[in-house]
Amino acid sequence: MTDGHSINGIPTRELGRTDVRVTILGVGGYHAGVPKDARTGIRIIRTAIDEGINFLDNAWCYHKGRSEEIMGRALRDGYRDRVFLMTKNHGRDAATFRRQLDESLRRLGTDHLDLVQFHDVRDESDCESLLGCGATEAALEARERGKVRFIGFTGHTDPAIHQRMLARDFAWDTVQMPINLLDASYRSFLRQVAPMLRPRGIGLVGMKSLASGRLLKTGVAARDAIRFSLSQPVDVLVSGMDSLGVLRRNLDTARTFEPMSPEESQSLLARVASRAADGHLEDYKR
Repeated sequence: MTDGHSINGIPTRELGRTDVRVTILGVGGYHAGVPKDARTGIRIIRTAIDEGINFLDNAWCYHKGRSEEIMGRALRDGYRDRVFLMTKNHGRDAATFRRQLDESLRRLGTDHLDLVQFHDVRDESDCESLLGCGATEAALEARERGKVRFIGFTGHTDPAIHQRMLARDFAWDTVQMPINLLDASYRSFLRQVAPMLRPRGIGLVGMKSLASGRLLKTGVAARDAIRFSLSQPVDVLVSGMDSLGVLRRNLDTARTFEPMSPEESQSLLARVASRAADGHLEDYKR
């Protein structure tokens, strides 16, 4: 899981076969755009980087571009050079991919992304479009031109779609998906997709450790939920942090992280199983 490497006390892991080490905790871009005052989002991002976090998540669509703009402002003054920067692209054809990529680069104030991921792949038509309408070719072209370093995809609806994407002839660098206590009981990405990644050197970017906050309705503490997710075969766990208080608590969880024993994990899984069985607390899977 972790191998003794850390940045300012935050453990790091290798991101798939990229030869890049990332902190086990990453900053979620959506929540950076939640505070009404952009200065709050900027402060959260810069504080996270100053504390040692080096993985930043974002997406072209978050808050109609506001999240990327806020992150771009936060990355001035030398902060860009200290992070592994990822954003997501909705392009399902070459022209849309290129346009959104250039808009993301402008908003983020950078000439390249460390990772671009095709966002929210949710059905067979997405699979066909991405791999049949020029989007992946455009991503490879962007990589050749130095605009991106690595290429991945994300999704949170159906693990069967991830399996279909992984069955196609494309060398994905990363995959992003929900990894949480609820997931194990309904359309489980952890059970059906995660085992496919490590043997192929594909980095696993975890998300939704609290199931958009709904996991807390089961009575499980946020710290335990995040610790469970970090105990799974994720390389980095993206966490939404819309206040400095949440950031501080998550930093403490990361710095004091010890993998859960199988007995601890099974106890928590059993505790939430009845509430998780029909997926109603994971409405993003519908």
